[in-house]
Amino acid sequence: MGFIAWIVLGLIAGALAKAIMPGKDPGGIIVTMLLGIVGGVLGGWIGRTLFKADVDSFFSLSSWLLAILGAVIVLAIYRLIVGNRRSHA
Repeated sequence: MGFIAWIVLGLIAGALAKAIMPGKDPGGIIVTMLLGIVGGVLGGWIGRTLFKADVDSFFSLSSWLLAILGAVIVLAIYRLIVGNRRSHA
């Protein structure tokens, strides 16, 4: 996948992850895009490791689903870390 495809996939996957897990999250479009890109990398790793999935195609449904799953996982981890930090402060 090319650089622009990673950005588009990341932006959409990050936005969908924030829609799946609504709440008060900081950041705008850049943070959402980074969330999706990191989620896409994590989802691709999960797909290759656990499911032997081919996630190299931009138009593959498995690429999109794994990117969204990865973004949800990254968002949940972020909320756990930030939520713990806020409750102790």
